[in-house]
Amino acid sequence: MRLNFVWHFHQPIYHLPDSEVYLLPWVNYHATRNYWQMLKIVEETEFPCTINLVPCLLEQLVAYAMGRAVDPVLESLRKAPEKLTQEDTDRLRRFFPHFHQEATAVGLQRRVLEFFFSPLVRPEDKSREELLDLREKILSGLIPYFQKLRSERRLELTVTPYYHPLLPLLADLDQARPEAPDLPSFQHPEDAAWHLNRAREYFRQLFGFWPAGLWPSEGALSQAACVLIAESGYEFTMTDEHLLWKSLDHRPDPVLLYQPYDCHGLRIFFRDRELSDLIGFEYHRWPAERAVDDFLRKLEKRAMAVPEEAVCSIILDGENPWGAYKNNGIDFLRLLFEKIKASGHFQLVLPGDYLKSSQPAKSLELVSGTWMSSFFKWVGHPEKVQTWMRLAGQREKSGFSQYLAVAEGSDWFWWAGETEEKEFELLFSSYLEKAASREK
Repeated sequence: MRLNFVWHFHQPIYHLPDSEVYLLPWVNYHATRNYWQMLKIVEETEFPCTINLVPCLLEQLVAYAMGRAVDPVLESLRKAPEKLTQEDTDRLRRFFPHFHQEATAVGLQRRVLEFFFSPLVRPEDKSREELLDLREKILSGLIPYFQKLRSERRLELTVTPYYHPLLPLLADLDQARPEAPDLPSFQHPEDAAWHLNRAREYFRQLFGFWPAGLWPSEGALSQAACVLIAESGYEFTMTDEHLLWKSLDHRPDPVLLYQPYDCHGLRIFFRDRELSDLIGFEYHRWPAERAVDDFLRKLEKRAMAVPEEAVCSIILDGENPWGAYKNNGIDFLRLLFEKIKASGHFQLVLPGDYLKSSQPAKSLELVSGTWMSSFFKWVGHPEKVQTWMRLAGQREKSGFSQYLAVAEGSDWFWWAGETEEKEFELLFSSYLEKAASREK
């Protein structure tokens, strides 16, 4: 059986419009703690896999690498310890509350700075100056690191629509009306096409080649979205298995799951939800060896039930799970990669390579949905519906713009009504206001 591992790297836009001021520090944090760590473990274990990169994350990584990003958290970490103010310490405690018991400002700054790095670099053994220098080295080397591992055939790189919008809902918000009857009218497939085309262009500008594959934001697909993706020049996409079972009206069956399908000329891989979610949400509770052994047993059972050329797709977030794992997931990932490679039952494949040698895919009429199956997470709360109303109203008044494109990102709807972090509302409102300044 073939194995197709895909790790999704994403953060939304965290800076104000027409500004390099970052309201939230998470791009900077994940870059040095998790993105670099994933690449390092892939390189050390020689474990071929796919990394999916969202363009709005990439552009922010470039801003940090070039020293353009103005990040108050980073400034609090750079500041000489004796010059730390109450505002600095309050900021660090707010974003990293697990260090709130640090009695001194110097100790708090040190603990947070160490926490910005993967345990692989042993940050506790380095001075503050060495860590700040290492941060710059990692950031400036991150894009070249992706390119290096791809050139060595360790990675396939895929992309997501530019600002991470839900493609089916941009094309026709009525797709979600059964879950939220009060949603406004919104049908702008041309906006979805912009996100798709701009993603390809920026990816090529950064990496020097056109991406063949696309992980649609939140795994959200529909028949209309597949047409748009294919027309934009992508060869394949990926989503969750629940869309397959709804489309086929069939009970789960690994033989049917572990093959690509064709939707209007676009190939689709469907992820194994159980295996993906075990890594993403469950195995952090287990000792690493027990978790890996359990995963291997499940894989081997599946391999016995499918043809040798079958491909099992395991697709999940590549940045957020590791904070819940012991040692930031290093022990689990190393052991998982090593045991899979040592097993004689599996062949690791990159999806683009697999498609070149696979049989013609069966055609499929696709039911719309997301990696969570439904659209409820993005529409199922009064504040989410209100957020769609604000977007739709501004789109009607001012037309499309890059400011409005930022406001079309899925994250604003995910968090609406579910977080007290004022920055999400401020960012969404700021981009809508800038879009309004362009009103016809």
